[in-house]
Amino acid sequence: MRSQGLKLAPVTLTLIIFQVLVYCWLVYAGGSTNTTVLLNSGARSTTLIRDGQWWRLISPVFLHVGLSHLVVNSVTLLYIGRYIEEFFGHWRMIVIYFVSAVFGNLVSAVLMPSTISAGASTAIFGLFGAFLMLGVCFHHNVIVRVLSRTFFLFVIINIVMDIFLSGIDLAGHVGGLFGGFLIAFVVGAPLLGNISLIKRFLSGTILTVSLIILTLELK
Repeated sequence: MRSQGLKLAPVTLTLIIFQVLVYCWLVYAGGSTNTTVLLNSGARSTTLIRDGQWWRLISPVFLHVGLSHLVVNSVTLLYIGRYIEEFFGHWRMIVIYFVSAVFGNLVSAVLMPSTISAGASTAIFGLFGAFLMLGVCFHHNVIVRVLSRTFFLFVIINIVMDIFLSGIDLAGHVGGLFGGFLIAFVVGAPLLGNISLIKRFLSGTILTVSLIILTLELK
């Protein structure tokens, strides 16, 4: 299996276009680095989530703080998103992306309650987590094995960098990675092969229990 171009990644392209449009709106509204503008536009805020604005677990993935933030995330999403759509399919890509976003932002909200955050990184790390699942279950596939090792190295380097850099939502990144890894087991990758029902059930159970615990922590 090999990528045949951007036409095979409509979900990825749609997400990138949407976050670019949202960035233009942020600039028009007062600046993408303006905290008030970010909060008014849906940035992750533990206080506001506790007040009932649960949609803030999803909306932050469309917001970016500065042009460089947007460019880095858009390029990374274009790269990994094309592979995810090819190996998982379009609707599974959507599920993985947004479940990872919710899980990552929940972890961030619980562990970093005094900060606000924005960016597609939680969901993007989830896509990397999903590909790591492919490496575990379909390591016999040479392409999957090579790519999963490359992505694993990329993830490790980024997490190490996150530890030493300020202003990075490490909790959200790790949460998104974990969420993407688990939900990938649940949705499966039928184009590559079957995943045992036991693995899918256990992963779904761990994911569900984790979401419940995190949600209760916010109340």
